[in-house]
Amino acid sequence: KMKLQKRYFTLLLFATICVLSYRILQLRWRNSNKPNIALKSYISQDELQQLVLAQYQPTTVPGFERDNTKCRMETCFNFDRCQEFKVYIYPDTENVPASNNYLNILQSIKDSGYYTENAEEACLFVLSLDTLDRDSLSQDYIRNMQYKVDKLEHWNNGENHLVFNLYSGTFPNYTEDLGFDIGRAMLAKASIATENYRPKFDISLPLFHKQHPDRGGDPGYVKDAVFPAVQQYFLAFKGKRYVYGIGSETRNSLYHLHNKKDLALVTTCKHGKNWQDMQDERCGEDNDEYERWDYNNLLTNSTFCLVPRGRRLGSFRFLETLQAGCVPVILSNGWQLPFGEVIDWPAATITIDERLLLQVPEILRT
Repeated sequence: KMKLQKRYFTLLLFATICVLSYRILQLRWRNSNKPNIALKSYISQDELQQLVLAQYQPTTVPGFERDNTKCRMETCFNFDRCQEFKVYIYPDTENVPASNNYLNILQSIKDSGYYTENAEEACLFVLSLDTLDRDSLSQDYIRNMQYKVDKLEHWNNGENHLVFNLYSGTFPNYTEDLGFDIGRAMLAKASIATENYRPKFDISLPLFHKQHPDRGGDPGYVKDAVFPAVQQYFLAFKGKRYVYGIGSETRNSLYHLHNKKDLALVTTCKHGKNWQDMQDERCGEDNDEYERWDYNNLLTNSTFCLVPRGRRLGSFRFLETLQAGCVPVILSNGWQLPFGEVIDWPAATITIDERLLLQVPEILRT
């Protein structure tokens, strides 16, 4: 697999903090510039107090329950804590090992100018508990997470907290359930669906490999200032396919487009421990064809690169394709693209409905 360029985790953290800082400053500026006009009041002091309590302390109002799925910065974030933008990381009191990726994220925060060891001056809180992989079948999955977060001193139903996640759900449905209630916490997550994404509150992250280094990596492979570049292959993809289950429909049909010339789309069934028990009648032929093509050669010598969804909406190929200078053709219905609120992805990528797979070459040529 290809490595990304330079200090990825530092850049990832920096981009995340920039988005959060922008949102906080924007709202503070908007509120500070509201005209101070005295209007006649049609609400009593008691009624006003009830509304305030409902906004900031919903549990004190009988019959009121906040819908955290509709959180926005204005409703679920306490700006009074943010005289300065400081980030606090909880001490590791559980002695639960964290993955290297999560340790790199935490270290990037500590190395930044935003980190504080004083929880009282913090604007934002980050867990020391690793939440990147919430697949219950994973070795990195931490159990009893609800109990662990509820007993945190400053948790307060997640208010002013940021939770990082790359993988959620498990076989066969791979839902976006993290296995615990994040409450009013902001979610920085890969493979997040637009229907679950809370605009101007959550942050959509790109998916990257668990073994990805925190520093170094190869540079990009763009060879020409002309974009998109005319390459040897018009459209390419090389990757695994799933014989059945979620994410299988698109990849199982790619062989219809593969012409061994300008359209190179090859898949393999060889993944997982029991792939031979699950194989279908095409697996043998697909596996043989798959071995004839070099992954890096396809990426760097194709004009368009297919980025179909996997078991989850996001794919490693999104970043790998961008690095290779190949135009991503995304087939992942409902995927909230990484940092999509601040990056104009339609100017650099092409998104096509998964149901139009067999029409993709024709669409790209028009």
